[in-house]
Amino acid sequence: MVALLAGGFFRLLAVFFSKGFGMHDDHFLVIEAAQSWVDGYDYDDWFPESGAKTPSGHNFFYPGLHYLLFKFLEFINITDAQVKMYVVRFLHALLSLVTIVYAYRITQHYSDKKQAGMAALLLALLFFMPVLSVRNLAEVVCVPFLLMATWHIIKAEKTQHLKWFFFSGLMAGFAFSFRYQTVFFIGGFGLYLLMHKEWKGTVLFSIGTLLVALTTQGIVDIYNWGYPFAEFMGYLQYNIKYAEAYFTKPWYMYLPLIAGILIPPISIFLCIGYIRTWRKYLLIFLPSFLFLVVHSYFPNKQERFIFPVFPFIIMSGIMGWHAFKNRSGFWQKNTKLYRACWIFFWTVNAAPLCFLSVAYIKKDRVEAMRYLSNKKMNALLIEDRTSDEFIMPVQFYMEQWPQVYGLNNKMDYDSLKTSLKGIPLERFPAYVIFIKDDNLQQRLTDFENQFAGLKFE
Repeated sequence: MVALLAGGFFRLLAVFFSKGFGMHDDHFLVIEAAQSWVDGYDYDDWFPESGAKTPSGHNFFYPGLHYLLFKFLEFINITDAQVKMYVVRFLHALLSLVTIVYAYRITQHYSDKKQAGMAALLLALLFFMPVLSVRNLAEVVCVPFLLMATWHIIKAEKTQHLKWFFFSGLMAGFAFSFRYQTVFFIGGFGLYLLMHKEWKGTVLFSIGTLLVALTTQGIVDIYNWGYPFAEFMGYLQYNIKYAEAYFTKPWYMYLPLIAGILIPPISIFLCIGYIRTWRKYLLIFLPSFLFLVVHSYFPNKQERFIFPVFPFIIMSGIMGWHAFKNRSGFWQKNTKLYRACWIFFWTVNAAPLCFLSVAYIKKDRVEAMRYLSNKKMNALLIEDRTSDEFIMPVQFYMEQWPQVYGLNNKMDYDSLKTSLKGIPLERFPAYVIFIKDDNLQQRLTDFENQFAGLKFE
C-alpha cells in the first residue's frame, strides 16, 4: 500500500505538471496520428487510401485506442489539446500502477512481503518511473501486460487450473499488440512452459496470444492490406533493412546502462541477484534475458528499447541478492555499510525523481504550437539552419493541419523558393518559426533579405 500511494502521488504530479512529450515516438507515432484521424486527415500517410503503397510497419492498435479516446472527448466537447493530454496521462498513470501491484504479487509468491514491498517501492519511486509511466511509450505500456502474463502462469502452476494459461496468453497478446518486440518475451514464456512439460498449458497460452493478436492486429491489416499481420511483417522488413541506419551501438551498451540507471552500488546488487538465481526464478529470468540478449545483438539500440526488462531485473534481483546477502559473512558483519548503500541510493534518486516528475518536456515546441492554435493558416515554415534535420511541428497542439515547409542546412533559399513558386497567396506560409537561438540575428537577417515584410510576434 505504501508503494502504491507513493507511486500514485508522483504519477499524479507527472500527470499535471510533466506536460509535453519525451521523444519522437511517444508523440508522432501515437498522439499526432490519432488526432489527425479524428480530424479526417492522415498526417503521415499510414493508410492505403492516403497514398501508402505497402505496409510501413506502423502498429495501429495503440494509436487506434487514442483515436477512440479523442473521438469520445470531442463528443463530450473536450477539444483543447492540453486537456486531452491530462486525460491521456492520467489513464497511463493508472495503468502503470498495475506494474506495482503485480510486481508485488510475483515477488511475494517467490519470497516474502518484505522483499515484495521493496520491489514494489523501487518500481514506484525509481526516478524515471513516474515520468515515463505517463508518456505514450509502447515500451512502457506493454509492461503491465507482461507482468500479468507472468502472474497468470504462476497462478496456473499454483492452482493447477489450465484456464490461467489461456489468460496468460491473452495478456501476452496485448503486450505484443502494444510492442512487437515483446514477441521475445512471449517466446521465453513458451520455452519455460515447454521445459516444464506443460504441453496443454503451452497450447492454451499460444491460443490466448494468437486470439488477441489476430483481433487487434489481424483484422485491421486484413481491412487495409487484405492479409493479417501485414504491418508486423512490414515492421520486420523495415528494421532488418535499416538495422544500422539509426543508433548503432556496441553489443554491451545496455549493460552499463542498467548498472548506471538503477544507481550503483544497489544496481550491482540487483544484477548479481538477477544472475545468481536464474534457475530458481526461471519464469522471471528466461523471458527477460532472451529479450535483453536479442536487443543487445541487434545493431539499432536506444535506451528505451529495454525498459520492459527493468521490472524483471528488480524482482529477481531483490530476491536473489537477499538470499546471497543472508549467506554472506561480509554483509552480516557490515550491516551499517549495507544500510548506507541504501541511504545513498534513495538520496541520489530523490533529486531527479522530484525534478523529472514535474518537468515540462519539449516546452518550447509545444508552447509555440499552442500560441499558433489561435492563428488560422494554410501553411507554416520551420527554419532551423543550425541542423541538418527537420524539426517536425507538433500540430496536435496547434489544433490544425497546415502545410509545413522546412528550411535547414540541407536546403538553401533557392530550393525553398522553388518549392513555394506558384503557390497562391492564401496558401503561402503565414508564419515562420525559428528553432534555437544559435546565430539567430544573422539567420533573421538572411531570411528578411529573401522574404521581405517579416513581422515579429
